[in-house]
This record gives sequence, C-alpha cells and structure tokens, in this order.
Amino acid sequence: MKRFLFLLPLVLVTACTKLAPLPDVAPPPPPPIVITPPSPVAALPAPPPANAAFVTWLDNYRQRALARGVSPAAVESLLAGIELQPRVLALDRRQPGDSGSTTARFDAYLARQVDGVRIALGVAAANRVSAMLASVQARTGVPGEMLLAIWGLESAYGKVTGTFDVPSSLATLAWDGRRAALFTAELDAALTIIEKGLAPRAALRGSWAGAMGQPQFLPSSFLAYGLDGDGDGRADIWGNEADTLMSIGNYFKAKGWQPGLSWGLPVTLPDGFDRAEIRRNEKPKSCVRPLEKHSRWLPVATWKAKGLTSVAPLPADDVPAALIEPDGDGHGAYLVTRNYRVIMDYNCSNFYALSVALLGDAISNRPR
Repeated sequence: MKRFLFLLPLVLVTACTKLAPLPDVAPPPPPPIVITPPSPVAALPAPPPANAAFVTWLDNYRQRALARGVSPAAVESLLAGIELQPRVLALDRRQPGDSGSTTARFDAYLARQVDGVRIALGVAAANRVSAMLASVQARTGVPGEMLLAIWGLESAYGKVTGTFDVPSSLATLAWDGRRAALFTAELDAALTIIEKGLAPRAALRGSWAGAMGQPQFLPSSFLAYGLDGDGDGRADIWGNEADTLMSIGNYFKAKGWQPGLSWGLPVTLPDGFDRAEIRRNEKPKSCVRPLEKHSRWLPVATWKAKGLTSVAPLPADDVPAALIEPDGDGHGAYLVTRNYRVIMDYNCSNFYALSVALLGDAISNRPR
C-alpha cells in the first residue's frame, strides 16, 4: 500500500519596513486539494498449481527413503530443491534411440564431434596436465589420449558440464515411468552422495539425463568409480581436473581396459570382400543400435588372411577383433579390439565410441 506525503506551502513574512495597511477584506479561500488516486497495478498471474501426481510421488519416495534408514536431514536436503522438469521430459522423448531414425551418418557426426578446435584444445590440455595423465596411466593402465578424448567429448575439457539440477531431472524421469527403476536407482545414488557428504546438494548439476561433472558420471557411476586424484581425500569430479581424469581411468580399468592394447584402427577391405561369412549369427547381448551392428570376433590373423590392410600396424595375430562399418558396407571400416568395448561401456553407441577413439588418436598424432 503506497503512502502519499503532501507538503503544504509555508509562507514566512518578515516585516522589514512599514507597509501600507491592507484593506479589511477577508482573504479568498484556498483552492481545493485534489488527490489523484494511483493507477491500478495489473494483478500478477497466479503461479501454476504443482503437479499433484508428482508431489505425491515425491512424498512416497520420502517415506520409502526414511523407512530404509536414510537420515531425515539428507532426505529433506535432496527433496527440498526438486521440481518437475517438463523440458527434461521433452528432451527424453527426442532421443535418437527412440525415434527409430536410420538416416544418421557417422561421417557427419564425426565432423561435428572431432573438429580442429576440439583437437587443438585436447593437445593444449595434454601439455598442461601431462603430469596428471602420467599418474593416471601408472595407476590404471589407461593412456592419456584416451582420458583426454573422454574428457573432451563429455564436457569440452571441463568447460561444459550442464546446468540442470540433477535430482530434479532424475525425479522427473523416475516419475514419468518409462524407465522408473533406472532413474529411481540413480536418485537413490544421489541421495547417498548427500548422506555420505561426498558432495554438497548444490553441486549436483549436470545434463538433463542426470550425468554430472566433468566426466559426466551418473550418480551411481560416481559412487562406484569416483576416485581421488590429487591426494586430498575426496573425489571432486566437478571442479578438480586430477580427480576427473583419475575417475575416468578408474572407470576404464574396472570395465576391463587392457594396458598396451590399442582400441583398433581404420582398415581397408579388399575388392569383393565377403561380409556374409563374418556377420553375427546371434543377436548381440550388449546394447547395439540398428545401424551399429558389427561382425563376429575373429583373430587378427584371420582378418589379415581375408585381405584387410591398414596404414598403421595391425594388432598381434592372436588378438580378437571385430569389423565395424558404421555407415554401411563400403563406407569406411574399422577393426576394433576388446578395449573398444570398454569405450562403448561409457556410452553405448558406435558413433560415440569411434569418435572418442579417433579424437584420442588425433590428440596423440597417431594415423587416422
């Protein structure tokens, strides 16, 4: 309510000399004071009501967490900032894996992901954190260029880590129900992070799908693979480069990375190459999308006998390898080792895994 203050004129008359007397006439009445009411202010629209079903879901989640012994303080810390995120649902609906599209091409994808800028930034990062990379490789067996490639593709070497509130994203996706078990488990992992004091609630920011920090770990991956890289006793994947690189290396080591073995390399197939005899006869057990099926695993010696050649040396003859042609027959081929499968464990897409591998080669100046 606005308050108005009116200042009435005060006239001060000082008689310095003798003035002629004024006629004996009553002075005219003062003009009426007119008060102009303020213009009406448009009423602000009422905030939209909270989604009742989502609020109910959160309350049920709270009760389940408390029932299994999670501290009330941790539960309330997690839930206090959670809001339903319609944009998260929209982005989830647009995922390529859900669209059924068969028009994507790897060469176009690679040109976007592994360009001159990203390579140059990777080389600069390699020089800047060379001691860290050597420390991680000594501890995990994962080469520095592979660590840099993951770091570069996931967060542009720590510069782009996402602005979504991770607990809100996870709660929204869990409530949505399509993958309720997956995202409820990740929300549980975020709650564990808070309860154990591994990171403050405000730090849990990342992608719309819940991936956090510079390596873009889901909360469960952070709990399983987050590792201290600088000896301060905590794993900070949000603001600490040494912890980020050590955590990526720890992930690869846990997934079975074999030190000294390359991921694979580009190869050339001979004219008339018979693909029928090297196709898989069974459905792959791992998550492989329609355009990303690859061959059976065969010894490198067998591939050599079939006429495969490469600019760079092929792995040892007894190494199992598989053939990938991401854009279809005759449009670029790669012979990959079991270490390639470790990259796909990070993100189950041949487009992604090949981009990581080729970015790593470019940073280390290996033949592409």
